[in-house]
Amino acid sequence: MPQEFPGSTQKELIDRSRPLSSKYRSLFIGKRGWGAFLKYEFVNLFLSSAPGAFGLWIRRIFYPRLLKSVGKGVVFGRNITLRHPHKISIGDNSFIDDNVVLDAKGEANEGIRVGANAYIGRNTALSCKEGSIYLDDYVNISANCSLLSETEIRMGKYSFLAGECYLVAGGNHNITDTSTPIMFQPSLAKGGIKIGEDVWLGAGVIVLDGVTIGRGSVVGAGAVVAAPLPEYSYAVGSRALRIHDRRKFAETEKA
Repeated sequence: MPQEFPGSTQKELIDRSRPLSSKYRSLFIGKRGWGAFLKYEFVNLFLSSAPGAFGLWIRRIFYPRLLKSVGKGVVFGRNITLRHPHKISIGDNSFIDDNVVLDAKGEANEGIRVGANAYIGRNTALSCKEGSIYLDDYVNISANCSLLSETEIRMGKYSFLAGECYLVAGGNHNITDTSTPIMFQPSLAKGGIKIGEDVWLGAGVIVLDGVTIGRGSVVGAGAVVAAPLPEYSYAVGSRALRIHDRRKFAETEKA
């Protein structure tokens, strides 16, 4: 049976039983106390968008004070969004480009771990929802990619993603209860995503939960990977759209 997970960020935000300040600390900072709050606010208010060489220099000094660990020679671009930064680790000589989101939120997860000599491109989002994301050394993620983890995403050494790729480890919802809005039904997960070493995903590739892609594989642009790929696969094309009656599907699941 797939594992069930609790509600989304949206559900937490619309919870009227908690004050806004509590929601803010829970979603963004992940720590209690004024020290963590003031440090987080100072960095975001005064340093995040600082331009030019000065901005790169000042962020190199202050960002490691927010994060769990930062290696030597790490470069932080402008307007990076950090959530639960105390659960983010970055290895030596890695580059985090402008407008990247590093969201390690969760109560029991390990967060985000980026290896050495990695590159995360502009406007890319690494987002955890009680899951974790592990990028090995020399991983390269191009611009405008999204990695969403409710369980675990692992990318092996020398693997790289072209632009607009989408990896979702979890994010599926139960749909058998037609009397309840889908967003309020339990989220399901199938074991996460594991990408081996030296894997290349072309532009716009979507990798679904439960998929393992073996070492040395190549996936062509626009493909949807819904099943495991063995080592040194070369996968191209996309799946044909199949249309079903959701009500009949729900009846089958309940039977």
